Amino acid sequence: MHFWAPEIDPSHPMDCTQAERYALKRLSDGTFLAIAGEDQRLVDVDSTSDAFLFHTHEAALRAATELNRDGRGPLDVVKIEWEPA
Repeated sequence: MHFWAPEIDPSHPMDCTQAERYALKRLSDGTFLAIAGEDQRLVDVDSTSDAFLFHTHEAALRAATELNRDGRGPLDVVKIEWEPA
């Protein structure tokens, strides 16, 4: 039985074929995290269309865990239905 799925292959994350993405949601006010500016700082945005979207749940969970551990949370991972352009 094969457990590898090409749509979540960590060595080719941009080749994801599944129409789902994951975002980080701030539990305190319901905003989402995005990356902004040339310095790539984290900012809060109101819409998932402006949020940074992860290709896999595992990557989003790693980021949320690290940010929560650093005291920049509390953050949770939410699944976003995403239609590729």
